[in-house]
Amino acid sequence: MTDIKKLEQIATQVRRDIVRMVHGVQSGHPGGSLGCADFLTALYFEIMEHNPSYFDMNGKDQDLFFLSNGHISPLFYSVLARSGYFEVSELASFRLLNTRLQGHPTPHDGLPGVRIASGSLGQGLSAACGAALAKKLNGDTKLVYTLHGDGELQEGQIWEAAMFAAARKIDNLIVTVDYNGKQIDGPVDEVLSLGNLKAKWEAFGFVVVEMDGNKMEEVVKGIRHAQTFTGKGKPVCILMRTEMGNGVDFMMHTHKWHGSAPNDEQLKSALDQLPVTLGDY
Repeated sequence: MTDIKKLEQIATQVRRDIVRMVHGVQSGHPGGSLGCADFLTALYFEIMEHNPSYFDMNGKDQDLFFLSNGHISPLFYSVLARSGYFEVSELASFRLLNTRLQGHPTPHDGLPGVRIASGSLGQGLSAACGAALAKKLNGDTKLVYTLHGDGELQEGQIWEAAMFAAARKIDNLIVTVDYNGKQIDGPVDEVLSLGNLKAKWEAFGFVVVEMDGNKMEEVVKGIRHAQTFTGKGKPVCILMRTEMGNGVDFMMHTHKWHGSAPNDEQLKSALDQLPVTLGDY
């Protein structure tokens, strides 16, 4: 039975990690990281079948996750560490020179949990399609998950990969879009409107599921619901409504915290809203 309260406590600690990491080096992307904390917590601590104690690039007989919007690396690192891929204490090295936890995740330093570099937006779905096809060829029944920003969908490579996924009937793939309506330059609709995203993904041959990405119970239900459509000849897309900066009041309802770090006073305010649940690094 899913322990929603426990997942919420983990997500709170993850949010606390995020603001501390970004503040520590006065660099990074807290907004999207905070908004997607519930989703990635649910995925790694409840949904995915994976083994943090045994990581290799193939991931045979394990569910795989590809972070396409790699700038939300503080979230990714926190969840990987908290779920056992590497020591939580390593979070203190975020964005420091010659460390493994750089601003955008890369696999070249052998960082457990990271299978692709995702600094350049738009590439994660292509990599996920390859991984999902490999699983089908190998008779591996586990699933492949991705996460993308809505602003990232302005990249043409996403739609090339989407066409490929549908044409090749890659039905062991669940694509999730962080649909917060904001990107670094402002509201997505003002920068370059995406139109009717549900209709677009459906037109590209996907089954589309919608969910609230900032209510843990709804996140778990939504991903479980998406799973029921796998194996039926079509890839699946989750349109996940979130609020950028969720959990920290002054970071919400604005795009300005997409890539800005809090000062000392702001950090204190944020941490006052995010109680310690698992222990700080």
